[in-house]
Amino acid sequence: QLQLVESGGGLVQPGGSLRLSCVASGFTLDDYAIGWFRQAPGKEREGVSCISKRGGRKDYADSVKGRFTISRDNAKNTVYLQMNSLKPEDTAIYYCAADKALFRQCVLSGKQYDYWGQGTQVTVSS
Repeated sequence: QLQLVESGGGLVQPGGSLRLSCVASGFTLDDYAIGWFRQAPGKEREGVSCISKRGGRKDYADSVKGRFTISRDNAKNTVYLQMNSLKPEDTAIYYCAADKALFRQCVLSGKQYDYWGQGTQVTVSS
């Protein structure tokens, strides 16, 4: 059974940092491009960042460029999202998703991705 599990969310003050993890089970993560998405209450889902199968290609939403960094450790079957300089507008549920079809690229459109985790809550507030 293919499964993605996110962790690392929580409550943090503005300007703080969190590192999210996305762990895969039931499949080999290096066969998949991975995307991070978020959804805030009353808002549409937004693509935050993505990374290609081998990590050679990465992309970020303009709203997080320079603050968030995506990385992957295929040996640990894990993808990370390091989030620095967090702002209240970063508050959302964060999801990771996997797609096998993308080759040497990744995209920030959620429609591309086949497998999704359950999400982890990130709250940025003083």
